[in-house]
Amino acid sequence: MMQYSVHPPSEFIAAHSERLLPEWSHPIRSIVVVFQLADRELSERCWETDLQKQKLRSQFLEFGFKVAESLEDHLVELFDPKTGFPVLSESGSLRLDDVAVVRSTLGYTIAPVGNCLTIVHPTWGSAVYPSILMSSADKTLVEAVLAGLLECHHSLSG
Repeated sequence: MMQYSVHPPSEFIAAHSERLLPEWSHPIRSIVVVFQLADRELSERCWETDLQKQKLRSQFLEFGFKVAESLEDHLVELFDPKTGFPVLSESGSLRLDDVAVVRSTLGYTIAPVGNCLTIVHPTWGSAVYPSILMSSADKTLVEAVLAGLLECHHSLSG
């Protein structure tokens, strides 16, 4: 199951967009926060968790490429959840922290796990895989594209 929400860029992202996406010629106008339900708590350190993360990462990238294709007249970037760097553009000097983006856009609880922070989803707990997509398209257009994809992929919810 996948869940998403669309937001304007935070002050931090707007202020640091050149360090995130140095090749972009237009401002970031929308951020899509994507959550995927995992079959286990992703804070566990084991090979099953690693496999689950790989699967969810692949699903996000597949979804993100479809969004980018649908918004072909606009800039779109998916940030690799594993590295924090852009997938479609040249990397900048700043790595995107998806946990910080979720905290700033949605205010979700964050829990420490070892040297990392993890999101605590209000329904799914820490069995959640967050991912971030950004676009130069405005929120209304991005929401319309996502609604169209929702019709094709019933496991997606806004």
